[in-house]
Amino acid sequence: MTYKHPSSDILKSMLEDTAKIALIGASSDPSRPANRIMQALMNVGYKVYPVNPNEDIVHGEKCFGSLQDIPEQIDMVNVFRRPAATPEVARQAVEAKARFLWLQLGVYNEEAYRIASNAGLTVVMDKCIAVEHAKLL
Repeated sequence: MTYKHPSSDILKSMLEDTAKIALIGASSDPSRPANRIMQALMNVGYKVYPVNPNEDIVHGEKCFGSLQDIPEQIDMVNVFRRPAATPEVARQAVEAKARFLWLQLGVYNEEAYRIASNAGLTVVMDKCIAVEHAKLL
């Protein structure tokens, strides 16, 4: 099974059907893309749970050490990690019963795609969620 980007209609539906996002690799450093994207997602109304064991607070939100530490059901896992780390993130997203796995621009891993899609998650790789949101909504 080889990855193919979801259509614009599917991307739009994913963004509309998402309320709670776990942002893996969150950063309090304003120079990091994860910091700017988290703020952008919050600005358009998503509840974003930052996940990074090396952070305490990001954009006023308590940072969680892992996806499993988040006390609520999340819809989407948005990933700012190196491609080699994403298969484990995909397994955790499946465990957390997320519906969507979104690997940010520059992040692509076929194994992560297979793990998540075989469990029924819709997967996006190598696309910026903020860019797609601005374009589609």
